[in-house]
Amino acid sequence: MKETLILAICQHGFERRFTLLGRLAALLTLTLASIWPSALVAQEVVNVYSARHYDTDMALYEEFTRQTGIEVNLIEGGSDALIERIVNEGEFTQADMLITVDAGRLWRASEKAIFQSVASELLNQRVPANLKDPDGLWFGLSKRVRAIAYNKAAGVPIDVARYEDLANPALTGSVCMRSSSNIYNLSLMSSIIEAAGEAAAEAWASGVVKNFGRAPQGNDTAQLRAVASGECGITVANTYYLGRLIGSADPKDNAITDALTVVFPNQDDRGAHVNISGAGVTRYAPNKDNAIKFLEYLTSDFAQKLFAEGNNEYPIVGATSGPVASLGDFTEDTINAAVLGERQAEAVRVFDRAGWQ
Repeated sequence: MKETLILAICQHGFERRFTLLGRLAALLTLTLASIWPSALVAQEVVNVYSARHYDTDMALYEEFTRQTGIEVNLIEGGSDALIERIVNEGEFTQADMLITVDAGRLWRASEKAIFQSVASELLNQRVPANLKDPDGLWFGLSKRVRAIAYNKAAGVPIDVARYEDLANPALTGSVCMRSSSNIYNLSLMSSIIEAAGEAAAEAWASGVVKNFGRAPQGNDTAQLRAVASGECGITVANTYYLGRLIGSADPKDNAITDALTVVFPNQDDRGAHVNISGAGVTRYAPNKDNAIKFLEYLTSDFAQKLFAEGNNEYPIVGATSGPVASLGDFTEDTINAAVLGERQAEAVRVFDRAGWQ
């Protein structure tokens, strides 16, 4: 009887202490909720690692959240740095999606096994076959053309209609180019190897080198400025660089494009070389379903317009808008964008043998 009474007293004391702790915990929960409500309420998110840095992207993210309730957490950085970060984070990464520029970089990311295959009927319908990975590892979201530009006033001594024409001896001393190590030139070379074979591609590169008016230097804008000023006669540049100059509020930038004739190459055969910005869902995405929803959303008409205009690119879905629309229509090369990465090592070797620095 005595032992039972002691046990009952002990249980009663424990229950009182437990009840008091419970009340304190409940009070603390309510207090925290009033200060940090989002910290205690599960929230749908998608974590995006992006190499894009454009104000228009904020409107994209806000509209996605409005439509779905899914918050977009953004980490920005350079393409190569973000790829390495995801690799180093491994299965503990918080990244759900990587957005980057150039098919060569998307291919590099897939080679490092940071993407997982996505089966989406909507993406398959909206993204053209040549602008997505054959295994569904990444999808193109916008595109740009590597166009030829020459000085309008000076003209050129031959009819320049193809990339191959840049190797014509008639252009000796007039060609300006950026470095062969640049990803855009590597992708262009990859497309030429795919179209003509490695030997023909090397002959072309050697011919272009002989036509250099100066050693490779600067970015695409620097090449366009040099041609407009008459320092060089002809170059190649991505169309979004032209779009930036056309849409600039600085009359000096407008004067550069006014001084140029822009050519979409190879319109009578394989079409102009096209490259992409694109994205894929990461292999260890903690919010995979949300990432797929966001990827699908980026192919919507609303998102396509903003995504493309953010960097003066062409949408993969819908009509072209913004400054690049003034450049006119073009026929594009329809090789699969994955080839631009697959042939990258060959492209490096061809450039090296040709002496293209």
